Amino acid sequence: MKEITCPLEGLFLYEAKKFGDQRGYFFESFRHDFFRNHIDEKVHFVQDNVSRSTKGILRGLHFQAPPYAQAKLVHVVQGEVFDVAVDIRKDSPTYGQWHGVYLSGENARHYYIPHGFAHGFLVLSKTAIFSYKCDNYYNKESEGGLLWNDPNIQIAWPTIDVEVNLSEKDQELTSWENFESPF
Repeated sequence: MKEITCPLEGLFLYEAKKFGDQRGYFFESFRHDFFRNHIDEKVHFVQDNVSRSTKGILRGLHFQAPPYAQAKLVHVVQGEVFDVAVDIRKDSPTYGQWHGVYLSGENARHYYIPHGFAHGFLVLSKTAIFSYKCDNYYNKESEGGLLWNDPNIQIAWPTIDVEVNLSEKDQELTSWENFESPF
């Protein structure tokens, strides 16, 4: 697995080594020993989730507050997304900064987002199948989020040829100006 540097402490990006021929390909998407030795020796994943979305769908920016905070290991099985993590750790030197990466079924990149980050993604392909491991169970009462297009965060989302499509819930998330981090 090839490590790729991320500018915000705690984020980790790696690219799985693909083995392929005319029949298709194979790669290890997760190895417990690699994860413990290179990323986070304490994390223990308890839930896997999969979503399917079409071009222009934007999900996020979501997080769960402690004690139900979730670290995530995300990757795209099919299609392509632009995936973003925003640092919401009050004591972090990069508080309020974001980092985005392109994840696709082709590039086999995996993005680790620890506790203390809001997370979201924009689907760039016709469809995308998005998979993520979580180290805590979903808890509705602890969910929170930030507006995807908040001018104070200034995420440089890619331009696409369809309108961005958000859920009603995501359209009503908190602005950075009114945000109080639980981390």
